[in-house]
Amino acid sequence: MAHHPPGRPGALRFRLSAMMFLQYAIWGAWLPILYPFLQSRGFSSGEISMAFALGAVGAIFGPFLAGQAADRHFATERLLGVSHLAGAVLVWFLATLTDPKAFLLVSFLYGLIYAPTLALTNSLSFAHLEDRDRDFGPIRMWGTIGWIAVGIAVGQWLLHRHSEPGMTPEQLEAAWNVGRADAFRFSAVLGALMGVYAFTLPHTPPAKEAGERNAVREALGEARRQPLLTLFLLAVPMSIVHQFYFVHTAGFLSEIQARSEAVQDFAATINRLFGVGGGGLMTIGQMTEILVLGLIPLVAPRVSRKALLATGIAAYAARMALFAYTDAVAPILLGVALHGLCFGCFVFVAFMVVDEETTPDVRASAQNLFNLVIVGIGIIVGSWFAVSVVGDWAATETGMDWRRLFSVPMAIALACLGALLAFYPRHAPHHR
Repeated sequence: MAHHPPGRPGALRFRLSAMMFLQYAIWGAWLPILYPFLQSRGFSSGEISMAFALGAVGAIFGPFLAGQAADRHFATERLLGVSHLAGAVLVWFLATLTDPKAFLLVSFLYGLIYAPTLALTNSLSFAHLEDRDRDFGPIRMWGTIGWIAVGIAVGQWLLHRHSEPGMTPEQLEAAWNVGRADAFRFSAVLGALMGVYAFTLPHTPPAKEAGERNAVREALGEARRQPLLTLFLLAVPMSIVHQFYFVHTAGFLSEIQARSEAVQDFAATINRLFGVGGGGLMTIGQMTEILVLGLIPLVAPRVSRKALLATGIAAYAARMALFAYTDAVAPILLGVALHGLCFGCFVFVAFMVVDEETTPDVRASAQNLFNLVIVGIGIIVGSWFAVSVVGDWAATETGMDWRRLFSVPMAIALACLGALLAFYPRHAPHHR
């Protein structure tokens, strides 16, 4: 059963929403600028790839550390508090490290601490919400708002503190690289705030009655049942599709901007509003993500989980198709906007399914197991496949063959859609 604390439901939703805001603002402060930041410090492409991969390694070990601890030994809110306070110290040091080996070591330690907290905030929320379908979407939406808000803050910081009129593009980039170190310090401050705030969250003790001593083993056993089996098997290929978007879209949009005056003008407006040195046009995807997460409470009670997951996978396929087979502005921007459906209807709903299809005493471990697959293994395999395999295959002497590149994740998404429709059960019993 869920732990429903006394007090007003509105106050609980506010507290959980603030938790989500801080949780994703911590990550969003530095992740979008990591690639150019490391390039400016002279890291090789292999070292940069390793930095991204080591961040995902934490999600692989998360179920065996944080999930087991939260389900069996420690209250979730206390585990979150300690994790974020320790993470704040580590991410502060990332701003100053110039030696690749030192940076990779601290990145590994930080990923080990931070990645499991993504699933723990989900499991803590689920433990206290009486109506998951109604309440979790708007609460998780504040995580996306946090990501956007901190991205705007970093962009405006670079615009107003590290940009001067008359600077050449090379001078601007050099100045922004100095300012990007402040994004890690900003993240550390937010992490310290989250660490302190976590101790005030609703008490979420480990299960008093446990079917097995090892929660991870029990969660693995439950994951072998439908519909979780199909969902876990689809998670890695869909993570690969997801990584194609985050690895290649910035370069793809930059090339479109260079040859399209309409997009150039639009991008300039975006940069004036949201600052410089960041994702620019890609923020459209986060905006539609907010819209989708806000609508899920209205849709989820009326539409099957299977239909929602199928909608998300179909949106992934459609986005890749738009990128592959058109170079017109409107459909490409539509493809960026489809991020809301991709994330909301597949990734977000998948975490809901994991929660409702597992027994209460292993939910934190089950959330971390799915996090392991989709954020850990998926990101590591997806980044390698998108860059070293398909990226090299699609590269030409004159640049990237975008049709060849994006047709691969489109085909993967269509295959996953077929598998979901064939194997995911129409109706499944809920443990909640």
